[in-house]
Amino acid sequence: MDPQHIKAKPGDVSRKVVISGDPARVAQLSILLARPKLVNENRGFPTYTGQFEGEELTIACHGIGGPSVAIVVEELIMLGAKAIVRLGSCGGLLRPMKVGDLVIATGAGYMGGTLDAYFGRRIVPKPDGELMALLADSANLQKARSYKGRVFSSDAFYAEGPDYAGRLARKGYIAIEMECATLFGLGKLRGVRTAAVLLVSDNVTEGAPIVDADALRGYAMGAGEMVFATLRRLKT
Repeated sequence: MDPQHIKAKPGDVSRKVVISGDPARVAQLSILLARPKLVNENRGFPTYTGQFEGEELTIACHGIGGPSVAIVVEELIMLGAKAIVRLGSCGGLLRPMKVGDLVIATGAGYMGGTLDAYFGRRIVPKPDGELMALLADSANLQKARSYKGRVFSSDAFYAEGPDYAGRLARKGYIAIEMECATLFGLGKLRGVRTAAVLLVSDNVTEGAPIVDADALRGYAMGAGEMVFATLRRLKT
């Protein structure tokens, strides 16, 4: 099947891809590329391909939630992606977490939804171990404030209040977001390396307001350079 949403041509998408849910963040990150070319803007999924330190790299928007990220990841794989890193945002579930801190996801919990449609049973979605370790090492080398642990991929954004957050934290999750479980599950199913680096946009335990892509821009650009440089080291 040909991609139905990302109207890019064969060769427009690189083997290494960074995805993010917010089109504003995708536009910000595209500035880090040399000669970025917009290869898709159909259906609100802007996708850029350019060069980072001499290596081709693609940045794509995946939208919100499991169904949307599944469509984009499937179509990026159809177009040649072999390693996909989500650089997105999350709500922190640990009290010390501050806006701009990094979360390296070691796994992702979920309830039903998109992955059940694929697998028909509950699975344990995990990122590619080597890629996750490389990203964690890069964060340590940069002395970034970072946390490693399981995240929870929720399908209900407005259900994520302090009480809900408390229950997840007691189960060992360190952050909440909406897409990692689907990304990791599809990575295993399709034989593609996946991982996620998330920026804390709010501390859910405090009921603090969520900051937007503009407020996170400086943190996102620093994290973007780290993720891009890490992907350069990865052999696909």
